[in-house]
Amino acid sequence: MKFKAAVLTELAQPLAIEELECPPLRFGQVLVKVHRSGICGSQLGEIDGAKGSDPYLPHLLGHEGSGIVVEIGDGVRTVRPDDHVVLHWRPGSGLQGEPPIYKSSSLGKVNAGWVTTFNEFSVVSENRVTTIPRDFDLDLAVLFGCAVTTGFGVVNRDADIKIGESVLVYGAGGIGLNIVQAAAMVSAHPIIAVDRYQNRLDLAKQMGATHLVCANDVTTAQRAIREITNGGDLDVCIDNTGQPAIIECCYDLTAAKGRTILVGVPRHGRKATIYTLPLHFDKKITGSHGGDAKPDIDIPNYIKLVKCNKLNGLGLLKGEVYDLADINLAIDHMRTGVSAARVLISF
Repeated sequence: MKFKAAVLTELAQPLAIEELECPPLRFGQVLVKVHRSGICGSQLGEIDGAKGSDPYLPHLLGHEGSGIVVEIGDGVRTVRPDDHVVLHWRPGSGLQGEPPIYKSSSLGKVNAGWVTTFNEFSVVSENRVTTIPRDFDLDLAVLFGCAVTTGFGVVNRDADIKIGESVLVYGAGGIGLNIVQAAAMVSAHPIIAVDRYQNRLDLAKQMGATHLVCANDVTTAQRAIREITNGGDLDVCIDNTGQPAIIECCYDLTAAKGRTILVGVPRHGRKATIYTLPLHFDKKITGSHGGDAKPDIDIPNYIKLVKCNKLNGLGLLKGEVYDLADINLAIDHMRTGVSAARVLISF
């Protein structure tokens, strides 16, 4: 079987739309017809080479999607053909199969990870798919692949935010908006959202942010935050940008017994500098790994909340939908802030 996919062939260059040949399924693998894919900031980092050189080029991208199972390999027990599923990068139940290798007439071998979603069909590891009810909207389900599960996991697991604690969310993209939404659901106050794009902050307000700061530089943002808090510090400061200056800012704004949570990852070779003495006296700084999400537990719980009208923000989070052929335009709109909500790719 042949299908189309967006392939990263060279760092810092547009993705190439290629026709690939699907390999036979191996032990622990699942073939999924992808319905929607989200674009996460992590993919922008991969394209830009944020973590350094990339020995796996050319390769597929994407770690957040929804779709329908077409076929299962030997050993697979948690999903069946025709199941509706969420594709996610955090491992869940089931086997971890080998990453697939596709073939292209123009590129030769094309590598992939345990899950990819910038492709019409995807061979994924069993533990990267979670079954969802067939009556649940696949256009919304895609958000459970990363944006929702990471954002809610940051609040519930990494930061463990309590009722009435003050929260700063620096960066109001797909994950940041979900952090705001989850913080509002646990009755944090105030919830300060910071971003350089006003349209993202407008969404953050609808998600539950109590204060908004639109700023292009850290100094201006920090001054505005201090005015909101009357010069005080915050219980929890969360950085989604990975920029060293912002990491330092969040750490400085964190209370003596507060928590700084780092969701964004700095580019290769860039370092943040912090004064470590407060860490000996209960101040904490923690790196998040997808909010420690547990997809097979979290996704059914979040769907239950949607169905009983306790989680109502998903419709706001679903942004513009682009065809696969326009994926580079979608990426550009995400980079430049044209798209405030989660950019989606349609197959």
